[in-house]
Amino acid sequence: MQTLVALCTLLSLLFSARADVVERASVIFFQDQPECMKYFYKEKVPEWGASKSGAARLCQLFSNRYHFATLYDTKHRIAVYSAYIFEPSNGGGRETRWFVEPQVGAACVSGTGAYFTEMTDGYWLGRDHPEIYLGEKQALNEDYVGSGFDRGHLNPSGHHPVPTRNATFTLTNVVPQNRKLNQNAWRIHESELTALFKEKCSRAFVLVGAIPSVDNWIVKNNVRRVNIPDYLWNAYC
Repeated sequence: MQTLVALCTLLSLLFSARADVVERASVIFFQDQPECMKYFYKEKVPEWGASKSGAARLCQLFSNRYHFATLYDTKHRIAVYSAYIFEPSNGGGRETRWFVEPQVGAACVSGTGAYFTEMTDGYWLGRDHPEIYLGEKQALNEDYVGSGFDRGHLNPSGHHPVPTRNATFTLTNVVPQNRKLNQNAWRIHESELTALFKEKCSRAFVLVGAIPSVDNWIVKNNVRRVNIPDYLWNAYC
């Protein structure tokens, strides 16, 4: 990812009131969770990527509470966008865990018939349930290890207090990001937005997304695992 594009515009220009009907699995859909609709400006969901085959709508659930919304591309294994409401951070350190979304793969706990409903620590899930493989439809932490790319947050942890801050550390909310971009220009951009929102806004609705590349991937064992986006974009109202 060599190019940074920030699109700052009224979200009302980007939305349609029509809800797309998508084949239902165990994945939670925005329209199924009224609490999740509040993260979208005027509760209208963007049409971007919604009709793509393999699009999964995730209402991000952590510690039995919803925190933001993500449209996830299971074919490229990156988010199309994450939608959230800015909240001033109350500090707190970075998560040491990286969460996965078992419900994306309809992962059932062997012998129980029970499904996961919220993000789960990927390390301990693998240890406790080795029969579950989640990598078919989503990126895993091991895809990023040794890749040379950062796990670049779309919904940034610094735009939230705990526990929403913790919830942003799900791998469905990150994309492969050039380290220089992530740790310099993009970090500065997020900080500038923080200052702007605190000064000018009583409430800010934010969308952050990625545009996938045509053929640039993190490759593991000769398998194309995670698409490396060409662009990041940001829109807020």
